[in-house]
Amino acid sequence: MLQPVTLGSKTLADYTHIFGREQIAEIRELAAPLKGARVAHISATAFGGGVAEILYTLVPLMKDVGIDVEWQIIYGREEFFHATKLMHNALQGAPEDLTSEQWDTWLSYNEMNAKELPDGWDVCLVHDPQPAALHTLVPEKSRGWVWRCHIDLSTPNPATIERLLPYIRDYPQTLFHMEQYVPAGLNGKVNVVPPAIDPLAPKNMALSPDDAAYVCGQFGIDVDRPLICQVSRFDPWKDPLGVIDAYRLVKEELPQVQLALVGSMASDDPEGWDFYNATVAHADGDPDIFILNNFNNVGSIEVNAFQSQADVVIQKSIREGFGLTVSEALWKARPFIGGDVGGIPLQVENGISGYLVKSPEQCAARCLDILQDPALGKALGRRGKAHVRKHFLTPRYLRDYLEIFSELLGVGAEPSAAEGAA
Repeated sequence: MLQPVTLGSKTLADYTHIFGREQIAEIRELAAPLKGARVAHISATAFGGGVAEILYTLVPLMKDVGIDVEWQIIYGREEFFHATKLMHNALQGAPEDLTSEQWDTWLSYNEMNAKELPDGWDVCLVHDPQPAALHTLVPEKSRGWVWRCHIDLSTPNPATIERLLPYIRDYPQTLFHMEQYVPAGLNGKVNVVPPAIDPLAPKNMALSPDDAAYVCGQFGIDVDRPLICQVSRFDPWKDPLGVIDAYRLVKEELPQVQLALVGSMASDDPEGWDFYNATVAHADGDPDIFILNNFNNVGSIEVNAFQSQADVVIQKSIREGFGLTVSEALWKARPFIGGDVGGIPLQVENGISGYLVKSPEQCAARCLDILQDPALGKALGRRGKAHVRKHFLTPRYLRDYLEIFSELLGVGAEPSAAEGAA
């Protein structure tokens, strides 16, 4: 059997003061015909990435509105995750495809997990490429199937997407963050559904300035000096080396500035430690650069504190599926600078609620603009929070899924508002 994830409980009512009474009532009305539907979320890991973070909120809220939902983790060993990490990079445009042996490894683990997947589901929702073959292998185990892609497929390695396409093209429903990510050749219904953050999760709940400063001080950060922060995996696509380069340019004009690079190491990312070490090497012992991860006791509250305390929050990705850390920073009303890639521009109105950049030099220039003009930073942050409240909070994401389930199971919902959502 696949590994079930044990979750706490959440109630949609707790979001009323943020999302609005009418909107919450609309979600419950939409969920009523789906009451008792058996839904399985299938993913590769229960911690360390955006998919897991989303599901820790989404699954309990689905349960709260009456869906009989489970979240199960596939089985995989190092050889499998090495292959799927290579696949992930290739699908985001890296030139190296999997070898024949690595494709065989991927398929054999999918076959193994397909046998272990229980049957009798109304909806089986498969996340990302790691378990993508399940629908092809055991279509009879669920009445409806959905493939949810969380990565940027806008310019995939042609050989990789060609090899993967037969396993994803016949899913009855697929979901992507943006229209540009949808590959040609899909036979089912395509939905464009950006993800969302949980405003009540420990990472995003309101934290007092004193508490944020106290937590940051525990890690050696001088809370009386300016702080730049990036929260992300240690991954070349997130460009932490470029962030260090930008910080060094800022430091030439503002010697007191500090940098925190904060990330978590995921079980399905075997390259993470290699790139973490490369980041440490690039920092070259600078005492004002703090490189931290979940093995340094950095959890959700600590990430919240770093983002809340930062004078500038960065996500200088060079390729990005969506980048929920953007909405996290904006929800805390922090001035934000991000790479002009992937889903980041959906979350940031350039020059209004933050800045979009294409190089370390541009990033450094915008950092200096903000650090030298606190009123500008406050205005950016205020407008950013309003944008996230409207577009990128979990109740909206739950509503989109309920609409898709209703259509998939034929319970009479209106055509999905999720299509084209942004």
